[in-house]
Amino acid sequence: MMSRSGNGRGRRSRRGAYIPMSEINVTPMVDVMLVLLVVFMVSAPLMTVGVPVDLPKTDATQMVGQDEPLVVSVNAKGIVFLQDTEVTLEQLAPRLLAITQNKKDTRIFVRGDKAIAYGQVMEVMGTVNLAGFTRVALLTQLPSGPRAGGTK
Repeated sequence: MMSRSGNGRGRRSRRGAYIPMSEINVTPMVDVMLVLLVVFMVSAPLMTVGVPVDLPKTDATQMVGQDEPLVVSVNAKGIVFLQDTEVTLEQLAPRLLAITQNKKDTRIFVRGDKAIAYGQVMEVMGTVNLAGFTRVALLTQLPSGPRAGGTK
């Protein structure tokens, strides 16, 4: 850029007084915003459910829905969680009914650690079903490689 004096010495006038730059430099702000965007994009999927469960793998397709489902988890020790809160099997049905406000068509996902017995997961699913919920599904971990029997 040319200075006002035309002598090529930067932003100084004929008397040598400094003239402040009146342009806003938005590059640092854009850099910070891009870093924040990347951080939130990476961290958002990690904050879905806080109970650590080692899910079994399957070749089933992923379920797609509009409403946010409730998640019931059974960890490796057999402890039952509703979202992130530990509950007993006797407390599960009343809490589900209270949370859903007796809406029996609410989607409920059951996550069971692969180290526990199949009967414990079925006991949880039976409790949810006896409470009147019909849209109950088991969650599994999707395979990371190519599908079995499929092409690469």
